[in-house]
Amino acid sequence: MVHDFLDGNIEAARKFQLDSIPLINALFSEVNPIPVKEALNIMGYDFGIPRLPLTRLTEKNRDVLIKAMKSLDI
Repeated sequence: MVHDFLDGNIEAARKFQLDSIPLINALFSEVNPIPVKEALNIMGYDFGIPRLPLTRLTEKNRDVLIKAMKSLDI
């Protein structure tokens, strides 16, 4: 997105930014780093679970996160 913008491809950068809003919202659906760790785990990286007092991402928010990641081919 940044490269598109700096290369003058403003419309492509704008489209990517707007398409990324569901993912951004999903990554901030709960206290960080809960959603970020879950996203990395979904991608196949072993980041484990958050340490107490943090908990795992709720199933509802996990479903939203997966949907947002799939929409961007992540």
